[in-house]
Amino acid sequence: MASPNSGDVGAAGDLLETGLLAAASKEEEAPAVETTATSTSSGRPAEHEMMPTTRSPVRQGVRRVAAQLQEVFLGTKLFPLFSAVPLAVAAEHFRFARAWVFVFSLIGLAPLAERVSFLSDRHIADTAGPTAGGLLNATCGNVPELIIALFALHKEKMEILKWSLLGSILSNLLLVLGSSLLCGGLANTGKEGPLDRRQADVSIGLLMLGVLCHVLPLLSKYTTSTGDSTGSVLELSRLCAIVMLIAYFGGLVFQLKTHRQFFVQEESSQSSSSNSDDEVTNNSVIGSASTVIWLIGMTVVIAVLSNYVITTIEEASDALGISVRFISIILLPVVGNAAEHTGAIIFAFKNKIDITLGIALGSATQILLLVVPVILIVSWVNGIPMDLDLNLVETGSLVMTVFTTAFTLQDGKWHYLKGFNLTLCYIVIAVCFFTIKVVPTPKKVHA
Repeated sequence: MASPNSGDVGAAGDLLETGLLAAASKEEEAPAVETTATSTSSGRPAEHEMMPTTRSPVRQGVRRVAAQLQEVFLGTKLFPLFSAVPLAVAAEHFRFARAWVFVFSLIGLAPLAERVSFLSDRHIADTAGPTAGGLLNATCGNVPELIIALFALHKEKMEILKWSLLGSILSNLLLVLGSSLLCGGLANTGKEGPLDRRQADVSIGLLMLGVLCHVLPLLSKYTTSTGDSTGSVLELSRLCAIVMLIAYFGGLVFQLKTHRQFFVQEESSQSSSSNSDDEVTNNSVIGSASTVIWLIGMTVVIAVLSNYVITTIEEASDALGISVRFISIILLPVVGNAAEHTGAIIFAFKNKIDITLGIALGSATQILLLVVPVILIVSWVNGIPMDLDLNLVETGSLVMTVFTTAFTLQDGKWHYLKGFNLTLCYIVIAVCFFTIKVVPTPKKVHA
């Protein structure tokens, strides 16, 4: 028969057993720790354990680099054209015919320009918002034109410089916008929505100012009373360049700061349209730091190819039987605008015509009101005479291009016929410059 205190004794025994088990577990953990420390200090077991942690980051780094190479080079339908880059370098190194160096360099610029736009759009512009991101995207998309212009300025090939910048504007307003409206209209017949005229009105107004700044130097050349009008045209061009820069940055302040609410609806629609691509962007293997490295590397390659193009353009013109004017105004901008052209057509196919307008008009506005005056001011600082006189046919083409684009977008509607008309206008201008061969090949001017 149990005593009254048997329950207390049992409880005490349980507590004692629990305490002994806890002490035993601690003693087991201590040797385990000592064993780990001993194995680490002994050498061989620690080395065996450290091998996977040493190899794993290396394997991960190799896989990451391979994935980035695949995304950058194989992520575009233009990837076969990348083969022209080493061919251009080899042709220059082994002193092949100048025409081969020019052709390979020109072909190699197309995929590089498209990849620069891809990297800036996917990994930089998306983090800055639609409006500022579109500005960054347009800036990166105009990198080839800017580099070509700087090399032409360095070699004092002023006519080629002016023609290439003019051709970029014509290509954006007529070819890029026209083909986008044409393809988008045919793919979305009966589904065309209204255009958002706010962005179009701002861009057209700035383009009109740029046209005025190019027309006045041309007119002053024929209306000056003195025999030599070069000095007055040069002074007027430099003053107009300053005004164009002020106008461009004023437009940026208008869109990004003071009247940002006018573009809120447009930004929200662009943000919603890009939500479907967010998963692709987030799953990208290229981070922000890698993006900057890739952009720097591609910019260096673009600079090398641009130097080849500017150096060999006259020899290629003679060998191919094509005038330098046609190559500079038509061929170079078509290659340089490959990024804008591809993106604009893709968005037009998706019936996102406002984004297409932002690409085409934004790029043309930036070339006319930012790149051109910046190049002119750089030439001014370096003592190289450069004005805004594009000659009669070139200035007339610029004027008619801007006015045609303005009238095309004035009613706020779009369809494939408008794109068809703009594309035909570009073809007419291209044929015009192809047939004009009376102007001799421009030579380098020595001071």
